[in-house]
Amino acid sequence: MLTMEKDLETRLANDHHQAIKLWLRMLTCTNRITGKIRSRLRENFKTTLPRFDLLAQLERHPEGLKMSELSKRMMVTTGNVTGITDQLEAEGLVRREVDPSDRRSFVVKLTPEGRRLFGEMAAVHEGWVIELFEGLSSEEKETLYALLGKLKQHLNGKEAQ
Repeated sequence: MLTMEKDLETRLANDHHQAIKLWLRMLTCTNRITGKIRSRLRENFKTTLPRFDLLAQLERHPEGLKMSELSKRMMVTTGNVTGITDQLEAEGLVRREVDPSDRRSFVVKLTPEGRRLFGEMAAVHEGWVIELFEGLSSEEKETLYALLGKLKQHLNGKEAQ
């Protein structure tokens, strides 16, 4: 007997608006991809997605980022960033430095070991993402990317209003 895995789309009825169907399909796909990435990070690197995300932000900014900037970029509270930073600092992957422009705040930077470990994780992570999108042709990925870009542009315009 074939059983269907429950997801957000199981709530749909035929008379739901097309936008609702699309929204739930996008959420389902995002949740499935995120779940697989979380699981693989845990299994392969004994880490979490928020820790990976914080390291990724710092890798893009070798000059370091303030805790408030990390919080904004990761879309989590400063308290969450502080907890993750404390763990990563204890493991020697990041360090806090006094911000030269504001002696009351800190800038967080990757250590050489943090940069090395993140480089290893990022390369493997990239392979996972590529694998998870293998079900789409190159042309389909381009089309989906363009359509989501158009939606993003529309949403950014709505925020400006």
